Amino acid sequence: MHLQIATISNIPRLTRTFSKSLPNPATFHQNFHINHIIKLLHIPPSHSILLYEGAFTDDGFDNRITRLFGTRYPIIQAGMIWASGWKLASAVSSAGGLGLIGAGSMYPAILREHIRHCKEATDKPFGVNLPLLYPDIDQHVQVILEEGVPIVFTSAGNPKTWTARLKEAGIKVVHVVSSAKFAKKSEDAGVDAVVAEGFEAGGHNGREETTTMCLIPAVRPAITIPLIAAGGIASGRAMLAAMALGAEGVQVGSRFVCTPEASSHIAFKEAIVQAGEGDTMLSMKSLTPVRLLKNHFFQQVREAEERGATPVELEDLLGRARAKRGMFEGDMQEGELEIGQVSAHIREIKPAAEIVAELWDDFGKAARQPFAW
Repeated sequence: MHLQIATISNIPRLTRTFSKSLPNPATFHQNFHINHIIKLLHIPPSHSILLYEGAFTDDGFDNRITRLFGTRYPIIQAGMIWASGWKLASAVSSAGGLGLIGAGSMYPAILREHIRHCKEATDKPFGVNLPLLYPDIDQHVQVILEEGVPIVFTSAGNPKTWTARLKEAGIKVVHVVSSAKFAKKSEDAGVDAVVAEGFEAGGHNGREETTTMCLIPAVRPAITIPLIAAGGIASGRAMLAAMALGAEGVQVGSRFVCTPEASSHIAFKEAIVQAGEGDTMLSMKSLTPVRLLKNHFFQQVREAEERGATPVELEDLLGRARAKRGMFEGDMQEGELEIGQVSAHIREIKPAAEIVAELWDDFGKAARQPFAW
């Protein structure tokens, strides 16, 4: 199957999968030429066209994301704190996606251990997610350089700070953004791709509160580098929707928390499985906005915000190691529980490799028959 995505001046982002004329979807492995799209849409020849292509192959997918990372599928497992250790990252990479180690909850020495374990566990590409707001960032970068990590995703900070240094070492650099404005700044800083994350996502979020469905089509025409969608994606259908809007891959976080390989506490995983619609909410907007699963700690924060608590008061309430207490140690009432809205769709804990296979299989089915349920 061949998907083509065209960006056309002054015309909305367009994605079309042409299969109606094919008698058997199983034989759909053809290139629908861009000139056919132009003819069907009555696009004047004078309009400039920027074409991104993606094609199903015998063992996966071929597009700018899979070529950039050397993976079979354009599926990235988010580098989440207290969840994304070497076991999860290596399992996802071995299954054909790109696994990321979450450095945000690791001291430099611990990060080095996880990188080395990951190298031993898989011969496939993997990366490290590096939140730029955390202390000891220079030490984390040094570990990454010394250990030869091939891919780094940066977030929560200025991409100009470390991108050049990482790329000098031959590392592929991706930055996470929450707006078209910051996506363009990231491209200008020299990153190889961006992740545009909607505010459905768990953990730290953008202040703009832009949803993934609105964010992806806003970011796509603003940049020329590869675009990865994140936020609210836990199924192949959601993956197809994101790519129809202009993404070339997806980053999945919450779904991979509910795996045996994730280092999160089993109580946290079970709480996610039990979560329903409306059980998460964006909180602590005067500090760094973060989406939390509702519990006693969340209610304390909410009450403090409603009475007009200052950022200092909220910091005192948050204290230290609140996220570790909840997600890693299993305190479901007083811990900080970071998870996305898509938790309402997660109903079981299953191995990471099964999730990758399920995402890819559902994506293929949805691409062949997008309107079939």
